[in-house]
Amino acid sequence: MDLKKILIVLNGFMHDFAAGIWLAAIATIALLHKAHLRESGLTTALNGIERQFFWVSITAMVVIMATGAGRTFTYVENWYGPDAERIRRRMLVVKHVLLLACFGAGYLWVWGRVFH
Repeated sequence: MDLKKILIVLNGFMHDFAAGIWLAAIATIALLHKAHLRESGLTTALNGIERQFFWVSITAMVVIMATGAGRTFTYVENWYGPDAERIRRRMLVVKHVLLLACFGAGYLWVWGRVFH
């Protein structure tokens, strides 16, 4: 088995897995924050856990960016043919613009909940 191909597949898996971790961490922060608003006695304990999930999300974002950059160098051109490839590239640009907006919005949304 070719080591380069194995690393390319592993990079893609890490990218997708880190994206799932990022989304789960952001959702968990929101749920923890709701819980500590309902139960003020838990605030001290839950604030620390929220911060841990925040830093986990930052780590996941770094992995997403690094492995995404790795995907750029292993990109296979014209896999689907020239017409489909043009559409695919446009869709990838749109997807990444939307995802960067989601990163920004996600952190704007949880920042005040974590560091209040």
